[in-house]
This record gives sequence, structure tokens and C-alpha cells, in this order.
Amino acid sequence: MMYLRKIDGPRSVTLPDGTKMTRADLPAPDTRRWVASRKAAVVRAVAAGLITRGWALETYELSEDEFSEWQHAVETFGEAALKTTSLQKYRQP
Repeated sequence: MMYLRKIDGPRSVTLPDGTKMTRADLPAPDTRRWVASRKAAVVRAVAAGLITRGWALETYELSEDEFSEWQHAVETFGEAALKTTSLQKYRQP
């Protein structure tokens, strides 16, 4: 028999593009190297309701400002804006 650990919130969500996302798709809690795809996964998970913003901030030790920047970049310019080489291009002067 398999036991599932008790978690708050859904185990999986369906994203706007029709793909499923689970907690297994999230970066490891000890992630220190934040590539664009990992940032995007966290932003998508919060937007879809898989995890809460508070949980993301606490688990990944992110500041409100840092997460807000990621969110704004994705909403305004798409996930490509999360690449560090692109950040200068999309930042407000």
C-alpha cells in the first residue's frame, strides 16, 4: 500500500495551455542557482494555485520584491524575460 504525505492545496493543477503541473515539477527547496525555467515554474505554480505565494517565498527563501520582479517579468514580457541576460533589456530605466 502506498501512503501519500498530507499536503495543503492540490496535488496537481492544469495550466492555461492544458498541461498538468504537480509539485514534482517544482525546483528543489535547496535551489541556489535560479535559471529562467525554475523561476518560471515557481511563478506558474503560484498563479495556478498549486502553491501559495507565502509557501514559495518561505521554501525558496525569496524576498517579496524578488518574486514580484519575476511575476512582473513573466506577465509583461513572457518567460524569456527571466533570463539574466535579458533582465537589462526589460528593466525600467
